[in-house]
Amino acid sequence: MEAILRPLARFSLVALFVIVLTFGAFISTRYLASSAAFMESNSPQKPLVTPETVPSYPSESTQNLLSTPKAIDIPLNCTLGDQSRACPANYYPSKILDEHKDHLSTLAPSCPDYFRWIHDDLWPWRETGITGKMVMSARRTANFRLVIVNGKAYVETYRKSFQSRDTFTLWGILQLLRRYPGKLPDLDLMFDCVDWPVIKKEAFHAPKYQAPPPLFRYCGNESTFDIVFPDWSFWGWPEINIKPWEALSKDLKEGNKRTQWTEREPYAYWKGNPAVAATRMDLLKCNVSDKQDWNARVYAQDWLQEQKQGYKQSDLASQCIHRYKIYIEGSAWSVSEKYILACDSVALLVKPIYYDFYTRSLMPLKHYWPVKDDDKCRSIKYAVDWGNSHHKEARAIGKAGSSFILDDLKMDYVYDYMFHLLTQYAKLLKYKPTVPKGAVELCSESMACSAQGFEKKFMTESLVKGPALSEPCTMPPPYDPASLHSVIETKDHGIKQVDIWEKEYWMSHSISKQT
Repeated sequence: MEAILRPLARFSLVALFVIVLTFGAFISTRYLASSAAFMESNSPQKPLVTPETVPSYPSESTQNLLSTPKAIDIPLNCTLGDQSRACPANYYPSKILDEHKDHLSTLAPSCPDYFRWIHDDLWPWRETGITGKMVMSARRTANFRLVIVNGKAYVETYRKSFQSRDTFTLWGILQLLRRYPGKLPDLDLMFDCVDWPVIKKEAFHAPKYQAPPPLFRYCGNESTFDIVFPDWSFWGWPEINIKPWEALSKDLKEGNKRTQWTEREPYAYWKGNPAVAATRMDLLKCNVSDKQDWNARVYAQDWLQEQKQGYKQSDLASQCIHRYKIYIEGSAWSVSEKYILACDSVALLVKPIYYDFYTRSLMPLKHYWPVKDDDKCRSIKYAVDWGNSHHKEARAIGKAGSSFILDDLKMDYVYDYMFHLLTQYAKLLKYKPTVPKGAVELCSESMACSAQGFEKKFMTESLVKGPALSEPCTMPPPYDPASLHSVIETKDHGIKQVDIWEKEYWMSHSISKQT
């Protein structure tokens, strides 16, 4: 009996202890709840926490957003009058403000792969550097000389460019100075706004020349040393009403959504000025006729007529309605390449001779479909037939080309490319740049305040509002011999593969006709 009662006694004590603890916990909980309610009622804010609003640990990006100051907006200062071409003194900050330096992103993204070509373009001067004599030797064909000293731009004009190329190229450089005030080193360069490159490799070689004249322009090719730079149209082309790239790229994105690839016209489309090059005149032969359909729809653009009609037929965002779009060079490279690639259509690139600053990283069968220059019509017909029977693969090519342009060629990267190119170029200078006697100071106000019409409109739209609150992207290293060889081999392989497919296609058609 005692053995039975002893455990019961222990159980009674334990039970009593548990009851006391439970009661105490209940009282404490009520007290804490009422205290919390009291504190909450005396708090300036009353957060309501529900299963949907339970706060999560803030991400690094959220923390950065919380600590990043509001972007600075510094409008143009045209108070001196629209006709004034003076630069307002001490109006725009000459460097990143101290209170913003701590908020600059230290984790800058890596630059797109095409930035690697900067090293290649500056390679001819890697050992000699660039002397003042070399720079002046590039004056022969230059439109202007640009000197940047202490963050200010000075221009010496030698000859007016075609249309507003020089104006909007200089405008773009001024926007770079607004974006990264005080970050660009002093420099001195010559710029040629004509299409075709002129610094021939065969003409400038040792021992007669230590290094070629350093000359900036919009495109190059394998037989020249010209340094490629973003073209004027990124800030607008007023003569034919083409918007600045930042706004136009958004329009193209929206245009892509209006017509899905499978719903588009199953032909290859091109519209442009054929008179500027024999190769374009040759393309006109590929148009549909009573005798032959090469799967191409080719149109000659009359810009004078288009201007009279208010540019109603040249809206680029409304031209993404064909599954395939043809890119063909003019007198040299053409600014139209980015517009064609941005359409989600398969870009059919007629074998190019020239390249600009980003196109060397485009890969056949990934970003575009290669077309023969000496057999355009048959090549285009095969490309369209292939795509119309391989929808998935064709759409992937169109999408990859479009993503390359709309993502890797956004204006942030265009400015960063300019920044890195000019910074690396400035490091090669063997002298300290000074302002030439014939140069005038240039700033956004001296250009935009007196501008008229589309020029003023596009300058206003493309104006950099204030200093960037992030560092430029991080430059990738130069290509080593093995990786450069791999890039060239991959490109050649894609072109050769299409050539093999084409031959097989036309051979099978020839046999079927004979039978």
